[in-house]
Amino acid sequence: MTKAYLEVAIETAREAGKILREEYARPPEIKYKGDVDLVTQADKRSEQAIVDRLSKYFPTHAIAAEEGLGKDHEAEYRWHVDPLDGTTNFAHGYPCFCVSIALAHHHEVIVGVVYNPIYEELYAAARGEGATLNGNKISVSKISTLSTSLLCTGFPVHKRQSSPNIHYYYDFTLRSHGVRRDGSAALDLASVAAGRFDGFWEFGLKRWDTAAGVLLVEEAGGKTTDFHDKPYHLGGPVVLATNGLIHEEMRVVALELSRRDPASAPQRPKS
Repeated sequence: MTKAYLEVAIETAREAGKILREEYARPPEIKYKGDVDLVTQADKRSEQAIVDRLSKYFPTHAIAAEEGLGKDHEAEYRWHVDPLDGTTNFAHGYPCFCVSIALAHHHEVIVGVVYNPIYEELYAAARGEGATLNGNKISVSKISTLSTSLLCTGFPVHKRQSSPNIHYYYDFTLRSHGVRRDGSAALDLASVAAGRFDGFWEFGLKRWDTAAGVLLVEEAGGKTTDFHDKPYHLGGPVVLATNGLIHEEMRVVALELSRRDPASAPQRPKS
């Protein structure tokens, strides 16, 4: 049955990606959630298409979607949907954004798809079946030291001054080959799975931001935890995802920083 779920997720992501390509070719219609957290017409059209298709195939499943168009309720199966991860990039014409769709069974993610429609790169994974990019198997990198690693992270669009991440960004930049900040957590995680990045960390992400990407990393042979080496749970205050080889080195650095400067310790986000 997992195979059927994955096939629907892939079909759905491609349909939503087609909408994003259409909207990308025209000036964006932008609204704001708060001061700087923007929403475009593309977010809404993409999410509606995803919700409609998933509801058609799986009417009893819950759907937790970023723009609130899904029917979220207590259910054995729950879809986690980000119809446009990287909205700010999209609105500025920077082609780093994606559709992210994942299915959890009793809170364990079993299917995940991340699709960048501009570059036509579709990452997919099913629990226990490995991860793929456009149908080809992928695996995490073989880089074994933090000093030779390329890392990635992200910053919130709101409450930036209270975000602890600038401390970690500075420290990890000095300790690695570099840190990239591309503005799409789902694509960052997918890139760790594909071996393009060696490690990723970020604070305060929502479940739909990480559900598909975390499964991709794990199925590609990587590791995901928090800074205390506890298993990462969707919606947790911090996620650390790596190729596994540099995981402990990154984790110890991050934990030391949080203890050295309590103000930089990650706080659990308000839901």
